[in-house]
Amino acid sequence: MKVYSFEKLEVWKESITLFKLIYKITDKFPSEEKFGLISQLRRASVSISSNLAEGTSRKTKNDKAHFTTMSFSSTMEILNQLIISKDLNFITEDNYTLARQKIEKTSNMLNALRNYQLNA
Repeated sequence: MKVYSFEKLEVWKESITLFKLIYKITDKFPSEEKFGLISQLRRASVSISSNLAEGTSRKTKNDKAHFTTMSFSSTMEILNQLIISKDLNFITEDNYTLARQKIEKTSNMLNALRNYQLNA
């Protein structure tokens, strides 16, 4: 089976671990948040890897960097929603810290990729 270029990106792999963590964390949220924070967090977490995948198919360095920027924006969206979730006591301190560490790692990797794409 062919392995596509986005599947080789370490940042894409890291975004998948973040996505899995977000799904696990949101399983514990109140059921009334199904169409609120749960949905928002899950969609944003899927968006990171999806935009990375789409960006690899683009021809120009600016297009590639644009999709990496969109992935970064989704990462910041998740952070904001996790802060809100923590304030509402929907998330434990341990899960918040773990997710925040994953977000920091992912966002740093996305910034490095974007810089590489723009300067290649």
